[in-house]
This record gives sequence, structure tokens and C-alpha cells, in this order.
Amino acid sequence: MNLCELKPVEGSKPKAWRRGRGHASGNGKTAGRGHKGQGARSGTGGKAGFEGGQMPLYRRLPKRGFTCRNSKEIIGINVHTLNAFDNGAVVDVDALKAIGLISNPKDGVKILGVGELEKKLTVKVNYYSKSAIEKIQAAGGNAEVI
Repeated sequence: MNLCELKPVEGSKPKAWRRGRGHASGNGKTAGRGHKGQGARSGTGGKAGFEGGQMPLYRRLPKRGFTCRNSKEIIGINVHTLNAFDNGAVVDVDALKAIGLISNPKDGVKILGVGELEKKLTVKVNYYSKSAIEKIQAAGGNAEVI
């Protein structure tokens, strides 16, 4: 059996309903559109969300919350995850991407001070917490802001 030989199951695809083909077809004259009015005309069916003058759903529902346009999305990485790097390595955004710790740095990367660092690393990212800087320096490494 090949893909080109596949056919739909008998009865699963009904014939298209041919509208406007006379009274005997059961759907002649107005072709299921009724008499006059917006729905009977060809072309657009009106504005999306329009409910015939009734207050539309998107205006009836309450608005909730607030999104600040100036906020930044910063990716946080804990200090203990940096143990995945070799001793003496330079850790920057590209290195974090290469090892799979981040996929998209968005507006920057911040090193957080959760866990212990056991390797001497030179870390170059956008932001650090105070405890993260202390732990990187305690391990003999360097924390540089880019």
C-alpha cells in the first residue's frame, strides 16, 4: 500500500451541498440566506465581534491587571548551575546558550546566589545578586558586568 493509493472511508466525505439550484433541490431561490438583510447580501458579514448593537462580549468582560511597557524580562540562573563548566572557564551568555542553560537571553541574564560554586570561573553577564558575587569571588573567580 502506498500513500497515493489511500482513499477516504465510504460515506465519510459527503457530496458538497449545491445551493441555489432551483426549488426541487430544497435549497433554491434564496439559497439558505433568508430574505433580505445583511446576511443575504454578498461580501462581508460585518465587523468581527459585532453583536447587532448589543454590548459586545469583549466590552462586557472586566479588564484585569496591568502590563508595564518598560519592564524587562531577565533570565535568572543560580550559582550552583555554573558547576557544569570546567575549572577556569569564561562564562558568558553565549557559553550559557551553548551548554543549554538558557535558550533566549531576552533582556539580560542575572546570576543568583542559590547553592555553592566549587569552580574558579570568570563570569560575564548583565546582572548579579550580592550573594552571587561573594560566592564567585570566594571560589577564586571573577564577576564582570557587561
